[in-house]
Amino acid sequence: MNYTDDFSQVAQQLIDAGRFIDSKGWVPATSGNFSARLADGTIAITVSGKHKGRLQADDIMRIDGNGQSLDGKTPSAETLLHTQLYQRFPVVHSVLHPHSLNATLVSRVFKTEIVLENYELLKALSGISTHESRVAIPIFANDQNIPRLAEQVAGYLDRQHLHAYIIDGHGLYTWGNSVQEALRHLEALDFLFECELKLHGVK
Repeated sequence: MNYTDDFSQVAQQLIDAGRFIDSKGWVPATSGNFSARLADGTIAITVSGKHKGRLQADDIMRIDGNGQSLDGKTPSAETLLHTQLYQRFPVVHSVLHPHSLNATLVSRVFKTEIVLENYELLKALSGISTHESRVAIPIFANDQNIPRLAEQVAGYLDRQHLHAYIIDGHGLYTWGNSVQEALRHLEALDFLFECELKLHGVK
């Protein structure tokens, strides 16, 4: 497969993901950003300021592994939060960042982390084969200084394996070995967040 075909296929996957995520109400206004690693090691990512439910081919751009634009377009200000995952984990091939209501509420109710335990749907997360599992999702303070925020995330990633993290009052980051796996993680986590919120009395 040549570069053009690879980029076109991956771009369409991100466009389709955006429509699905928007249909769930997880990317209001122009919030969120999505990316996927290409076969040549560069990264396809959504252009800054675009509505994720109405993405077109021109709304997907290409960056290098350090987040630098390769086609003159402007990526999200949060691009570093994507590239640090690709740099650290060769198995990661897609990163999705929606601003869902449940993830935002979780950050306000649970403060530092949310623990998901003994749910059957935990098996939707890669590497988990039993409901008898415990998954902790950390919550980081929001910060407009993205390099500083990325450094905080990196420190946590150094200590333990993660499937996702939340930024307070902001949204969720999750990832996978493909756009499809990242979407599966996103859908499962949002359901589990809603379960925990209801258990804690949030309607």
